[in-house]
Amino acid sequence: MTERKALLAIHLGALLFGLSGIFGKLALTTPLAIAAGRGLFAVLALALFAQLFKQAHRQPIGWRQLGLLAVGGILLGSHWLTFFEAVKVSGVAIATLGFASFPAFTVLLEGVLFRERTRPSEFAMVGIVTLGLVLVTPNFDLASQATTGLLWAVLSGLLFALLSLLNRVSTSGIDPVQAALCQNLTLLACFMPFAWPLLSDLSLLDWFWLAMLGVFCTGLAHSLFVASLRVIKARSAAVIFALEPVYGIAFAWWLFNEVPTLRMFAGGALIILAIFASARMAR
Repeated sequence: MTERKALLAIHLGALLFGLSGIFGKLALTTPLAIAAGRGLFAVLALALFAQLFKQAHRQPIGWRQLGLLAVGGILLGSHWLTFFEAVKVSGVAIATLGFASFPAFTVLLEGVLFRERTRPSEFAMVGIVTLGLVLVTPNFDLASQATTGLLWAVLSGLLFALLSLLNRVSTSGIDPVQAALCQNLTLLACFMPFAWPLLSDLSLLDWFWLAMLGVFCTGLAHSLFVASLRVIKARSAAVIFALEPVYGIAFAWWLFNEVPTLRMFAGGALIILAIFASARMAR
């Protein structure tokens, strides 16, 4: 994959990931059931993609790489749980803006784990993102749903940053669809025993929303995300994924009448502008 194709893939993945909160809110069930159902359809979709685009000389996965992919699956599942908890508690807008903190975590963790130099402009970006998160929530009362949802979303962003960095080292040399399939199989094995009683009571409409999550927002989007990280750095991917809250908030405004407040507009603008400014300085 060329760098240009990787950038196109990550942009499409950002759009699909941006719809995750919408489908998660439409599914009237618990975050655990949503994560498990999403994983189920993701496994089916990824298995189909793996057969359709089967490589003639597919490299076997070693035990160490399998272990890293399994850890990635646990991180992925934990990210889903915390994100959909944020959606249920505080709505799509706050959940997506809180999750948008993950580029700041990526910058800090990439510098620590990969010993890459973190520029002063990137430290400034982290500070501005933090200020944006302060503006997103009206107050910091832990009894407030907005604050609780934001904290769940920020935790989701941290878990996703760890996942993106792990994918940078765990997917080297293997088919991205195969890597995504391994991670989702791990997630499914961990969650399904606890979620099956909840899934058996879902309506057909709820199953449809879970299918949309699994096939498009996971199977396709996750494959594009993993494939792009083989070519571009995690921090570059994080910059493009800053557009995800824009997509999510726009659809939530349209479908659920979740009108952002002026503080949310200001906080979201700070988060997104800080990430884009950091990318321009890096170039």
